[in-house]
Amino acid sequence: MELRSGGVGSRAVGRRMDGGDCRDGGGGCKDAGSEDYENLPPSASVSTHMTAGAMAGILEHSIMYPVDSVKTRMQSLNPDPKAQYTSIYGALKKIMRTEGFWRPLRGLNVMVMGAGPAHAMYFACYENMKRTLNDVFSHQGNSHLANGIAGSMATLLHDAVMNPAEVVKQRLQMFNSQHRSALSCIRTVWRTEGLGAFYRSYTTQLTMNIPFQSIHFITYEFLQEQVNPHRDYNPQSHIISGGLAGALAAAATTPLDVCKTLLNTQENMALSLANISGRLTGMANAFRTVYQLNGLMGYFKGIQARVIYQMPSTAISWSVYEFFKYFLTKRQLESRTPY
Repeated sequence: MELRSGGVGSRAVGRRMDGGDCRDGGGGCKDAGSEDYENLPPSASVSTHMTAGAMAGILEHSIMYPVDSVKTRMQSLNPDPKAQYTSIYGALKKIMRTEGFWRPLRGLNVMVMGAGPAHAMYFACYENMKRTLNDVFSHQGNSHLANGIAGSMATLLHDAVMNPAEVVKQRLQMFNSQHRSALSCIRTVWRTEGLGAFYRSYTTQLTMNIPFQSIHFITYEFLQEQVNPHRDYNPQSHIISGGLAGALAAAATTPLDVCKTLLNTQENMALSLANISGRLTGMANAFRTVYQLNGLMGYFKGIQARVIYQMPSTAISWSVYEFFKYFLTKRQLESRTPY
């Protein structure tokens, strides 16, 4: 079966043939085993994009969550001596030995609850905006500008859902966290800091994720043009393109991620050393605080963990997304196609 997915839309040619259906005429006889489809729509449905996106988000964050926990701790500006790590493997080993086997997974439940709907809206928005903008900017193919803008627009929806989950998740991940469950964290933050605490880092998150997603989507689509020019469903190409795109975008936006982590966690020891009383707000203040405490190198704390986290994350996300998009579209076509 040939089912193309990617670029501006999904296209396939051909006709599903039964074993004995062979037509005379100029075209001759097609292979009896062919399962091509002539009625594949120009793009998958919104529900397909949302379902595939939700599955991609949940699997991506679930599989990579232990590494994400380490990344959060490695970005701490003034870590406790008991929580200083030199490598991801060493950190995971130490956390499980000293804090319990399941400690790296604390906060996973709230992340899954946020990742499903956030990624559903994210991929559905991206696919539809990409198709619309490609028609405007490049009538004959793929426009990198269109892909970048579509990724930026999708980020606005994604982060609106994910930001509260990120705040809760990162507070649970920190060493010696006062919170023992997601629900208790939500209640405490709501009671002591108010609703605004869940969106304190939203502008920083957008400032980080808009360039991240622009680089990510432009790189992914560019690499797909190189390794999968016909835009077939090709798992290997989705894994390679997704992984490299994620690694590049992650490295380029690490300084913003460090500032976002500081705003989300409101790290008490770091704020005390910087003589900051109350709550730290605003990206500009976060940038100044990071520089004040750790200099230029502070902006790149945890870069290794971030790249190692994002590279397989985006590879998983794209491969799962493209698989479910392919699978769901195929099922829809089979249910409509007469035999």
